[in-house]
Amino acid sequence: MEDSSLYTSTPSSQQQHLLNHPREGSETEQDGSKTKSHKKLALLPLVFLIYFEVAGGPYGEEAAVGAAGPLIAILGFVIFPFIWSIPEALLTAELATTFPGNGGFVIWANEAFGPFWGSLMGFWKFFSGVINLASYPVLCIDYLKLVIPILSSGFPRFVSISLSTCVLSFLNYSGLAIVGYTAVVLGVVSLLPFVLLSLFSLPKIDPSKWLSFGQEGVEKDWTLYFNTIFWNLNFWDSASTLAGEVEEPHKTFPKALLSAGLLTCLGYIIPLLATTGAMPLDQQSWVGGYFAHVAGVIAGNWLKIWMEIGAVLSIIGLFEAQLSSAAYQLLGMADLGFIPRIFGERSKWFNTPWMAILISTVVALGMSFLTFTEIISTVNFLYSLGMLLEFAAFLRLRRKFPALKRPFQVPLGFFGLVIMCFVPSVLLVYVMSVASKIVYVASAFLTSLGIALYYFMNLSKSRKWLEFSRVGDKLGENDYVL
Repeated sequence: MEDSSLYTSTPSSQQQHLLNHPREGSETEQDGSKTKSHKKLALLPLVFLIYFEVAGGPYGEEAAVGAAGPLIAILGFVIFPFIWSIPEALLTAELATTFPGNGGFVIWANEAFGPFWGSLMGFWKFFSGVINLASYPVLCIDYLKLVIPILSSGFPRFVSISLSTCVLSFLNYSGLAIVGYTAVVLGVVSLLPFVLLSLFSLPKIDPSKWLSFGQEGVEKDWTLYFNTIFWNLNFWDSASTLAGEVEEPHKTFPKALLSAGLLTCLGYIIPLLATTGAMPLDQQSWVGGYFAHVAGVIAGNWLKIWMEIGAVLSIIGLFEAQLSSAAYQLLGMADLGFIPRIFGERSKWFNTPWMAILISTVVALGMSFLTFTEIISTVNFLYSLGMLLEFAAFLRLRRKFPALKRPFQVPLGFFGLVIMCFVPSVLLVYVMSVASKIVYVASAFLTSLGIALYYFMNLSKSRKWLEFSRVGDKLGENDYVL
């Protein structure tokens, strides 16, 4: 297949066609009948979907303190957004508004470097997304086992993880608009206990505790530290796969990313400052679920229970947002012809990509046997590969289509953009370099699988073994699917 670049002659007018004539969400004639239009995402639910794709609250950041001590943990959550989160969010805002179709980063890599890299980007991000899905039920059970010890291991733990995964997947099937407004409610309820915890902590805060590098005799675990911070502050581009489902994405996406960014950063740093400043340091106790213990000590058992409930609600939001991103990415890849057409099929009742949701759920269940640390390490490695390609695609598209109308544009010249992408790329390479052997093996296997699937899909097209939405080498002006 050749480079399927859409913008070859008059990019501004062609791009305007894409913005004004999206395929999804309108009423179209099919076999003499109208397809029911579906409600698109507004600003508020998109803000909370992005929030849950990235963070979902402070749950899970405890390990950073256990790995490196209060001061370094605090500095990580203060500095990291500037060198990582902001560049990724700016990149996402520009490309999601310039190419507002389902598939997001798959479209960007395809337009920049051609179908092979678009396909590989899709598989890297899909694998990282669905493996990440497996971490949420595990994290949820880690909180619940504090009050239900039987869930700590064995068959009860396996059943609880599997059952929760299936139930949450069905909620996603009910519709993206429902998921979006559910995320708003979940976000507010799950953040409230941290607001109360921070207020109750104020009289007990000793600012000198923030300057601690950790307890003597406790070695720094830099791998855990960087993986924890990176895992808690990445996936800003995940919402780009939903661009075709958003009301006026050229206006809505930048506002949503800014709002979600502020909510995420404040949601991490304020509780961290409050709890590290109010509690005597017991570094080895700072593991997943420790915030609930702190809430019980500072405010009482009622807040501990609320925080454990909040953890469950937060993880529901995280799961729903990530599953939506993964499913609509598969939908976009199916519409663009990277994978068989059946992956783009929508439910007649809810207009959701039911097959993509099912596949994502099955893969996530298959990964749930990994430990939480192994999950986030593998996710970070695959995500880093995809992000390096994404930064390269961003720079390539600026050079390839300099006259292309960009509803939102990062206000930097090309050299400034190179610097903006270079700094987080160095961090990505470091995160990859400290991965364990099992992560290297798993990532190499999944990358090889992605490459093999690309060539298998091409062979299936030529032999007509499977049905694809796009079988030609080129996409014309009016063929680009949104």
